Amino acid sequence: MLDIADELALWFEEGREFAVATVVVVGGSAPRGPGAALAVDSAGTVIGSVSGGCVEGAVYDLCVQALQDGETVLERFGYSDEDAFAVGLTCGGTLDIMVTPVAAGAPARELFRSALSAAASGEPRALARIVRGPAELLGRALLVHPDGSYEGSYGSGSPELDRTAAAEARAMLDAGRTGTLELAEDGTHCPGGLTLLVESNVPPPRMIVFGAIDFAAALVRAGKFLGYHVTVCDARPVFATRARFPEADELVVDWPHRYLRRTSTDGRTVLCVLTHDAKFDVPLLKQALRMPVAFVGAMGSRRTHADRERRLRDIGLSDAELARLRSPIGLDLGARTPEETALSIAAEIIAARSGGTGLPLTGSRTPIHRDRGQEDAADATEAA
Repeated sequence: MLDIADELALWFEEGREFAVATVVVVGGSAPRGPGAALAVDSAGTVIGSVSGGCVEGAVYDLCVQALQDGETVLERFGYSDEDAFAVGLTCGGTLDIMVTPVAAGAPARELFRSALSAAASGEPRALARIVRGPAELLGRALLVHPDGSYEGSYGSGSPELDRTAAAEARAMLDAGRTGTLELAEDGTHCPGGLTLLVESNVPPPRMIVFGAIDFAAALVRAGKFLGYHVTVCDARPVFATRARFPEADELVVDWPHRYLRRTSTDGRTVLCVLTHDAKFDVPLLKQALRMPVAFVGAMGSRRTHADRERRLRDIGLSDAELARLRSPIGLDLGARTPEETALSIAAEIIAARSGGTGLPLTGSRTPIHRDRGQEDAADATEAA
C-alpha cells in the first residue's frame, strides 16, 4: 500500500472513501511483489497496480465489493490449466491479495492515514498487517517507527504479539525490506499461526557516481529512472557543475575516497567509479571494497583493470575483497555511446541486485520474475 502513498494521502485529504488491494504473498513467477497495491474509491476511480494487468479487473471488482460490505478479504489468483481464459496470471505464478476497505469509521482508517502521510513525506515507517490468520484479526495493523515505538494494536488479547511484531517490523525497516513473517498468536516465533505483511518505507537507495565525465551524466539519468538518490562526486570543481549534471540530487567537490569516508552508506548503496585514473581510483576502491555496500563497479579498459587490480593487491586487498569489484563495469551489450554504456551499467546493477544472470531470456530456463527472497539473498551476498 505504501507504494502508492502519495496518491492515497491526497485521497485522505479530500475525504474520499476507498478500498485498497495489496499483494501479500507471491508464488512462482509473478509480475509484482509483496506490497504492490491498487486502490479504488467510492466513485470508481482506480490507481496503482497489483499484476501488470493480468487480474486488475477482478481485483477492481473485489475493491468495489469491499467498500459495499465493509469486510477485509483475502483472495488467491493463479493460472488455470482447465480454462485459459479464467481470471488468473498467464505467467504461471500465484498472487495472494488482501482487499481492505478504508471507509469513514473503519477501525484502521486513522492508522492508515498516519502511515500514508509519513510515507508521502519520506519518513521511515513500517506498516505491519495481519494477512493470514483468524478472520477477526485479518487486516489489523501496527505502524512501527524507527525507534521501535508503534501505533495501533492487533487487539488479539496478547500484548506480547504487538511487541514482538513491532520488534520484527523494526528490524525489517532497518534493512529496508518488505515481506512476510510468521508468528504465533501469543507472540512467539512459532510458524503457522499468523502471517504478517511488513511494508517498509525508507529513503531511496543511494547511487554515488565518482567522476564527472560525460558517461556519468547518462548514468545519473539511468540511476534516477531506477529510483536511486544520485550523487556525483569529483575533486575537480570545473567538471562537477550543476550545468553538466542538472538531474543529480547532489554534487560534491571532494576527493572521492575522502567523501566516501564521511558520507552515509548502507547495504543498498551502489558505487560507480568512472574516473579510471589511478590517483583517484586506488584509494577510493581500497575503502569501497571493504564497506558493506550492494555494488562496487569501476570503468576502464581491461588493461586499466589489470593495472588497477595490481595496485590494489600491492596495498593489501585480499582476493575476497577484489572479487567484489565489478570491472570493467557493465554488461556486454556492445555499448558505445554514453547512454548505451549507462544502460549496460544499470543492467548489471539490476542483475546483481536480483541475482539475475544477465543472459538473454530466449532459450533460458531461469525464472523471469524472481521472488523477494531471492533478491534479499543476492543483496546479502553482495554486502558480505
